[in-house]
Amino acid sequence: QVQLVESGGGWVQAGGSLRLSCAASGRAFSNYAMGWFRQAPGKEREFVATISRYGSSTYYTDSVKGRFTISRDNAKNTVYLQMNSLKPEDTAVYYCAARPFTTDQAPAGYEYWGQGTQVTVSS
Repeated sequence: QVQLVESGGGWVQAGGSLRLSCAASGRAFSNYAMGWFRQAPGKEREFVATISRYGSSTYYTDSVKGRFTISRDNAKNTVYLQMNSLKPEDTAVYYCAARPFTTDQAPAGYEYWGQGTQVTVSS
């Protein structure tokens, strides 16, 4: 069992930055690839970014490439999402998720999910 708790969401003006954190507890954090997903009102949950177990590989959805950076600190059991140049269309609830061993962009492959943190970007 892995418990995930996100933090760092909030309100920001367009062009601003936020850093999300996701603290994990439970089984060995380094056994899991980690992902960030988001869900806007009335829309399906969508992939944002994923990082491999030791951070050697990262993948992003096209709309956030060059603006968002995913990273992890296995010593602190934490994964981060640095979000720069935020746009109103980035407004959503952001979730972190854990998947055994390999990265994937599909939500269905992730076994554990956090409760989500709201990010609101005003124009």
